[in-house]
Formats: sequence, C-alpha cells, structure tokens
Amino acid sequence: MSDQEQNIEAQEENRLVALRREKLAAIRSRRVAFPNKFRRDSLAGDLQEQYKEASKDGLSEAGIRVSVAGRIMLNRGAFMELQDMSGRIQLYVNRKALDKETLAEIKTWDLGDIIGVEGTLQRSGKGDLYVDMAQVQLLTKSLRPLPEKHKGLTDTEMRYRQRYVDLITSEQSRDVFRTRSRIIDGIREYFRKQDYMEVETPMLQVIPGGATARPFITHHNALDIDMYLRIAPELYLKRVVVGGFERVYEINRNFRNEGLSTRHNPEFTMLEFYQAYADYNDMMDHTEAMLKGLAEDVMGKTAFEYQGKTIDFGKPFARMSVFDSILHFNPELKAEDIDNMDAACKVAENLDIEVKAIWGLGKVQIEIFEKTVEHRLLDPTFITDYPTEVSPLSRRNDENPFVTERFEFFVAGREIANGFSELNDAEDQAERFRQQVAEKDAGDDEAMHYDADYINALEYGLPPTAGEGIGIDRLVMLFTDSPSIRDVLLFPHMRPQ
Repeated sequence: MSDQEQNIEAQEENRLVALRREKLAAIRSRRVAFPNKFRRDSLAGDLQEQYKEASKDGLSEAGIRVSVAGRIMLNRGAFMELQDMSGRIQLYVNRKALDKETLAEIKTWDLGDIIGVEGTLQRSGKGDLYVDMAQVQLLTKSLRPLPEKHKGLTDTEMRYRQRYVDLITSEQSRDVFRTRSRIIDGIREYFRKQDYMEVETPMLQVIPGGATARPFITHHNALDIDMYLRIAPELYLKRVVVGGFERVYEINRNFRNEGLSTRHNPEFTMLEFYQAYADYNDMMDHTEAMLKGLAEDVMGKTAFEYQGKTIDFGKPFARMSVFDSILHFNPELKAEDIDNMDAACKVAENLDIEVKAIWGLGKVQIEIFEKTVEHRLLDPTFITDYPTEVSPLSRRNDENPFVTERFEFFVAGREIANGFSELNDAEDQAERFRQQVAEKDAGDDEAMHYDADYINALEYGLPPTAGEGIGIDRLVMLFTDSPSIRDVLLFPHMRPQ
C-alpha cells in the first residue's frame, strides 16, 4: 500500500471514529453509557449444538427464552449476527415486540458494538437458528471500526500487534489458541495419569542455569543485586527431586536474550519433567506416547499435515546417534572423517564453519550436525548420544564417556525437545561447571555460570534421574500448521513502532 493510500485509509478511520464518539456522547447524555447489570444464560455455540435438530414448528411452540450477549458482527437490517466466545447466532429485530425508542437506537449501532439480548429461540425458513428479540440493550460502544468483514486483518504484522482485533475477526486465529489450550490440558492429563506432580520454581534467579543461553538481566532494589530471568527451570526441578518428590513437571515461561525469528521468541513456554529411577530411554518413551495421545485427542488422528508435509505420530519414531546421523545425511563422509579433531576440522572448514580454538571434537561434530543434518529431520526423530562437551548437565555414557545419555527430538526440521539421563555425580558436575566458566571467560555469552548451591544439593544425593524439556510453542505450531512462532503466541514480541 502506498503512502497516499495509507493516508486516505487513516483519514477515513479517523472520520468513522469521530462519528462513533459522537454517538457515545449522545448515549452519555441520556443514560449510563457502559451498563453492567445484564446477565446472559446461554452461549451461541451451545444453543446451535443443543437445538440443531429442533424443527421450526417445535421451537415456535416451545417458546424457549434465552439471554445472549456478544459483539455485532453482521447487520442486515431485520437480522443481526452476534458473536461470543463460543460462536455466532442470528438475532431478529422484532419491530412488534420492541418499543420505538429501542428501534431508533438500534439503527445507530455499529459493527463491533457489544449488546445483550433477551428473546425466544426460533428457526428461519432457511433453517437458521435465531433469537427473536424481546429486549435488547447496548452494553459497550465500539469506537473503532472492525476490518472489512470478508478480509479480516490481512496485514500480518498488524495481526501480531493487534491480536485483539485478529481474534475478533478470525475464526482461524481463535482455533489456534483453543488448540493451544487443549494441548496444555492434554499434557497435564498425561502427567496426572503418570503420577507426576506439578510444581512451580523461581522465574527470578540469582544464577541463570539449566541451559546454555544468554539471559536477561534485571536488578532487585531491596537486595541491591542483579538477578536473571530464568532461561530454564531445570536446576530447581532437580533440587525438588533431591528433596524427595520423584516425579515432577512444570509448564513454565522461559526468557532468552536472543534474536527473533519464525522459530524464536525471547519469551516462550516450555514443559520440563523429571523422573527418578529412569533414564533417557524412558524419556523418549514418554515423549512418543504423549505426542501420539495428544494427536489423537486434539487432532482426532495421528497423521496430519504441517506446511505440506505429512507428520505421522502413529508410527514408531526413528532413533539415531549424532555421529550416525552425520554419516547418514552426508554419504560422502566416512567415520574416520569425523572421529578425530584434525579430520573433523577439515570437514567443518569445507562447510564454512569457523572453528574456534577452545572447541573440542564434540563441539565440532555438533556444528557439522547443525549445518548438515538438523534441517533434514522431517519425520519424528530422536537424535541421541550428544558429545559430553556440549552437554554440561547430562550423564556420561558408561561405555563411551565421550558422549552422554542425551537426545534431542526433531520434527519438520526443527528441535522440539531435549532430554537426558541427569548427571548426579556432584564432582563431575562441578568440573563441567568450571569448564563452562572457562568458556564464558573466553567470550561465550551463552555458557553457564558455576552454581555452588546446586552442587551442594547434588552432594546430598540425587537418585538416578532422567528429565526432558519440550517446547510448547513449537508443538502448537505443528498441531495448528502454523509457519511462525508468532502465530501461536497471543502477544509475540515486536519491535516498537
């Protein structure tokens, strides 16, 4: 849209807003402008469902009286269409039942106004259910016009910035967030059946931990100390397991001071869960069972489309190691090309990966994996056996201490989950924290701090434990066929206008 077209559009909106303000002023001069004594007893969607089989004559004879309330979305003169949280229903402006003053006021109402209606349920000759108005009142005057009814809010950026308008006008957007709520309900139900307890841990932390990421920093005035918005609840949840709650989970808000993209938002929702006397294989089994159950409950099927690709949660999920996946997706490479530092560095350089002096072989392998494998993991796949170097909280593999008992779960070329057998050796954990501190001192802003209290907790004894984190936002993207994380966040972060 050109600047001239934008100016014309803005001028027209200002004119319409001015007219609506005049109407509101007239209402104020006569009565309370925003009354709050009307109470509804029915929802539009419930009425549509409950009386879908009722005949025209049957409804007419029954005289079912209802009170509904919502926003005017269509106005055809004799008939209006009202929208509430459950759906839409038609309203009939009955000139015989309504007084002249009310009929005159109805003519001044605009699309977007919120009204309360009492009347009887009827069915039109076309078969549409409607409420025959006996009484009606304006509850809220809408001062801004809604977008054109057939197009809705078409500007993608404005959909994110003015989500409230998007939700009013787009049934598709409302369905996304209904699905999100159902997914979270389903997760809670799964863990309830598995005898897990939901807990809450601090969002403000003195030491950020549980993941490698750059944190947001704030200041606590009373204590006069800097604090961090949590990047993960992991270390606190494992403290809870030390305390004896052996199956715990948290659906939490995390904050990472990173860039914005279709897959990343600085504030996001994670599910994290921990189980004593389990290992990373148990976590993979949980993930597979839970996602299959969610697909069945939310989608009604285990196979569905995501951006033109069929995702099937009904089939067994693939499992392969980081090392094997590199060879699988890079058939020109042999094992000896990535099993020693010199050879792996040559492969990395050929891929335009800048190898840093502090990196070991494990870090180089992960960089190769991320460059050549990750985006090709379209089907549900667990990638296992991550190098110890890049897994500071994971338990080493007993047979091969170069790698850990860790996996990441990928679908449609993106990471959805990260889980592992927890490191419960306090001395090993302390040494890995020291290595992270060295990397931070060398300039890695995402490296972890040394958490002395967490080491203290481990010294009391953490039972053999496994844990996992699942990105709720990316999971919702899958189930709603949404290309961007902003589509599944009610209020995504945007650069200020």
